Amino acid sequence: MSNGVITSLDVGSTYVRAIIGEYDDDDNTLKIIGCGTRVSTGLRKGVVVNIEATLRAIKSAIEDAEMMSGIEVTDCWTGIGGNHINGLNSRGVVGVTGKKKNTKEISYEDVERVIEAAKAIVIPTDRQILEVIPQSYKIDDQKGIRNPLDMIGVRLEADVHIITCTVTGAQNIIRCVNRAGFRVNDLILQTLAAGRAVLTPDEIELGVALIDIGGGTTDTLVYVEGSPYSTYTIPAGGTQVTSDISILRNISLDNAEKIKIDAGCCWEAMLDQRETVIIPGVGGRPPMTIPRSQILSIIKPRMEEIFRLVKQHLDSLNLTRSLGGGVVLTGGGAQLSGVVELANHILKLPSRLGSPLQTSELSGLVEEYRTPSYATAIGLLLEGDKRAGIDPKENISEKGNKEKTNLIEKIRIWLKEEFT
Repeated sequence: MSNGVITSLDVGSTYVRAIIGEYDDDDNTLKIIGCGTRVSTGLRKGVVVNIEATLRAIKSAIEDAEMMSGIEVTDCWTGIGGNHINGLNSRGVVGVTGKKKNTKEISYEDVERVIEAAKAIVIPTDRQILEVIPQSYKIDDQKGIRNPLDMIGVRLEADVHIITCTVTGAQNIIRCVNRAGFRVNDLILQTLAAGRAVLTPDEIELGVALIDIGGGTTDTLVYVEGSPYSTYTIPAGGTQVTSDISILRNISLDNAEKIKIDAGCCWEAMLDQRETVIIPGVGGRPPMTIPRSQILSIIKPRMEEIFRLVKQHLDSLNLTRSLGGGVVLTGGGAQLSGVVELANHILKLPSRLGSPLQTSELSGLVEEYRTPSYATAIGLLLEGDKRAGIDPKENISEKGNKEKTNLIEKIRIWLKEEFT
């Protein structure tokens, strides 16, 4: 990152998307000035299975964004997701040192120590901690504290959400980006980034389930009382729907994908029973015309299966209160006709489509990017901006161009951004 330019890289199972943002001095916003998208064939269920194919897609996507923006990219904020992601909740407890002003006043150091205590968990040697996100704090007997800084107390507790990933999964993503000629500033959970782009503060506070329907996986991030509470991945997504159509109608995956996009539907009420779909012939055979309802009968069972697995997970959380913010669907699979209605029916929660929101901190968000497919890439841009410590509205000069990859620095930034 240099000269106020930030690049995000969304490496998905079906597409790789790169977005370049630059600060607009006139209105102090991050403006999208370049975008590149390439088909991804080197990942399966979010995990790199072909390094060469993945790095080619990464390089081409970033080069397309560079050509559009006229800016050369050296580094990027990269998303990570897939079946190897896991989340758990933990708690840390420390005594307040009282070093600040010789009182039992809680300082940054106390917060850092309690976060370190909360993350001191036993995980397998093949996994690493990706994110440690504070949920709430408790000072002595007072619960539900969001910002403990400068408060008086003897005992400080912290509830955190810890997200882990496999070491090889993270290293392979970084290796692909490096071999493509770029540097990874940090790996960011894709659903966390997508939530940054599509969720409103009210939804996060009331509790909401973000469901990102990607190509190879469906990733769910549940917010409770303003903080991430549960991370869950289902190893099925839009690619499985395409595969079902291909197998049951004996057509190529490319033709099946086109039919899914052009004629796919998973809610009967939105279907005109008189509509038909042309199925291309194979091996010189003539094309066949079938009712569109037959495509629905293939797509709907797979989507029902995905949402039932999500519901099973939500039910297992045993939340004390319902998710008042409902369900927000994002990702390429969320654009399938009728998916919001089906989710509402199975999950028994109000559902909506999640597209990147037009906010005061982001400009250049043209109609092309206001789709669920771009939610993660836009969110990575915003989250990268936050972690880089550049915020023109705060005018804090020391944030500058420093890289904040260290956990303690992440916590320090998080506290400043959220509570000052």
